Amino acid sequence: MTHRNHLPQLDGDLFVTDGGIETTLIFHNGLDLPLFAAFDLLKDDEGTETLRRYFEPYAELAAQSGTGFILESPTWRASPNWATELGYSAEELDGLNRRAISLMEEIRERHASSSAAPIVISGCIGPEDDGYSPASKLSADEATDYHSAQINTFADTAADMVTAVTMTYSDEAIGVARAAAAAGMPSVIHFTVETDGRLPSEESLGDAIAAVVDATNDGPAYFGINCAHPTHFDDVLADAGEWRERIRSLRANASDKSHAELDEATELDAGDPADLSARYASLREHLPNLNVVGGCCGTDQSHVKAIAEAMTG
Repeated sequence: MTHRNHLPQLDGDLFVTDGGIETTLIFHNGLDLPLFAAFDLLKDDEGTETLRRYFEPYAELAAQSGTGFILESPTWRASPNWATELGYSAEELDGLNRRAISLMEEIRERHASSSAAPIVISGCIGPEDDGYSPASKLSADEATDYHSAQINTFADTAADMVTAVTMTYSDEAIGVARAAAAAGMPSVIHFTVETDGRLPSEESLGDAIAAVVDATNDGPAYFGINCAHPTHFDDVLADAGEWRERIRSLRANASDKSHAELDEATELDAGDPADLSARYASLREHLPNLNVVGGCCGTDQSHVKAIAEAMTG
């Protein structure tokens, strides 16, 4: 909890994080991730070493680039319903979430001497249902209760913050922010959008951010967008609105395909790192506080390296 009382990325310096962990492990490493659950690898030493090898190059990239680094734990699927489907008990799930943060802490300690910029540990929170098209939705109160289990575990570790990614509707995001506040943890909310720039719930990005801000007394430290290509939301960001100033983080997909197309894809679409990084840099015109960058589906170290260079250049 080195930075829990003050997240250094709020000061405005550039921070990078990793790319698309699940797509990298599946398509580049040839692994079978049940239910897209990277945390399942933490069940043994071999899997933990695979995750260690995945994160190390990103930590080295941040050090070489002179940027801060956010270590996002591989726990997107490590919440109660998904764990039950994978056959884990509540006690086993608690242990795996703790092991994830311990791995992040180990990597931070290893790179602390080579990096002048801060390294922040984030406990990653994923949606209770599908990240593209949820079959059911939680109320804000139900989401608070559901996500409290994982967030309370993170609060008892070295995690500096919690980050919800691929949120598809505002009520679940409100629940995450409330659960984090109750646990004394800073929170970050990432929404995903469809090709029309709207959430899968059909809420506009601005309305979803406003709903979370209003319902939590401006609880989240900041907001972000993930699991969508910049072409899906750049027109939305061109619209006027103070809500854009609350967005600090961007983790875009490499591909400009829709969520439905990606769901059916059997091959990786890695897109064009140079084009993607240029789009990140151009988005600063509409996102004045954008300073936390990484990737999502289809991206790897080459994408994040290009993005870091474009943002610093």
